[in-house]
Amino acid sequence: MKKGIVAALSVLFLLGGCAPTFEKQDQVVQENKADEGEKAIIPSFQISEDYYKTMLPYETSETRGVVVNDLGSRYDINEIETGLMRVAQNQFPTDQYFFKEGKYLDKETVDSWLQREYTSKQLKDKKMKESENVGLNPVQEDGDTEPIYLAHLVEHNYLKKTDDGKSVQLGGVVIALSLNSVQYETNMSSGARTVKNISNDELKQQGMKMAEEVVKRLRQKDGLKNAPIMMALYKQAPKDERVPGHFFAYSTAGNGEDTIQKWNDVNESHYLFPSPEAADAHPNDYKVFKTLKDDVEDYFPVYTGLTGQALYEDDKLAKMNFEVALTFEGKTETIGFAQHLSSMITKHVPESWDMELTISSSDGPEALIVKKKGSKETYVHIYE
Repeated sequence: MKKGIVAALSVLFLLGGCAPTFEKQDQVVQENKADEGEKAIIPSFQISEDYYKTMLPYETSETRGVVVNDLGSRYDINEIETGLMRVAQNQFPTDQYFFKEGKYLDKETVDSWLQREYTSKQLKDKKMKESENVGLNPVQEDGDTEPIYLAHLVEHNYLKKTDDGKSVQLGGVVIALSLNSVQYETNMSSGARTVKNISNDELKQQGMKMAEEVVKRLRQKDGLKNAPIMMALYKQAPKDERVPGHFFAYSTAGNGEDTIQKWNDVNESHYLFPSPEAADAHPNDYKVFKTLKDDVEDYFPVYTGLTGQALYEDDKLAKMNFEVALTFEGKTETIGFAQHLSSMITKHVPESWDMELTISSSDGPEALIVKKKGSKETYVHIYE
């Protein structure tokens, strides 16, 4: 299985528009570690212009893993990370900056910021000091049902080379505020749970207010007094959704600024195929999906279904991920199935689509079919 995964990744690297280059990798000094003489490596290989090069050795954030506990939908866990990289490219181009996991927010800080703000009486009851009253969620007094808006914070750091090219320095910090789109309330007497939607306007207003406060707090940290700080607002999906949420706004406080002047809209959305929402919003894409689905059902009646998850940017399809679950396990059947699907994709899917199709069984992934934007050609890998 490991051989298959490596081979599949190799295919994806080739598809990214770059063949591996074996030039000497850059060795640089991270400025904040220069006194310790610690070196860092900038890889010569970059998958594509859509991805940042990552500084080596790879250093994980202290908050790594916290996101799993804080986000309600498993679909949000990956999307908030990858989506934040997409948003970051509006300020930090991939050909000039290098990615590093966040280092300025530790787990204790994140946990404390996710709490509610407390009244003087509540602080006294909890035996807390005023200096510990740092929760970003609004105060809730007796009888109130004020929502918990902020679910999680994610930090990314972006580095850039100095003028002499021998060292790297912090080029900017990007912070995602993951916001709840619904409020869950439980009746204490009956145990019944109600779900109330939080409006987009309310979510944006609360997110902008929190973002201003986060910028002010970050400016107090060593190393962040002058660096650009980008704040991005993410609308988290409800717990029972089968697609992730999306980023909807971002802004950047420039060098030394502790206020946010202007917010920019992010027009992203995710759709599940099949679903009435996808059929209504994107009928042409849905027609392509339906053609593939019907064709598969005609030739392989024992499979369990074709599903898809699509990302749209500015109402245009940016990425489509299909999955087919098999009820058979024969290798020859898998090969025949993959070949047929590949030919159907070549026949029916527009060149403008960037898509992947995973064929899986109860044992895990069986095959991967990839088609890149601007090409009708497909690449197929069968896992061993």
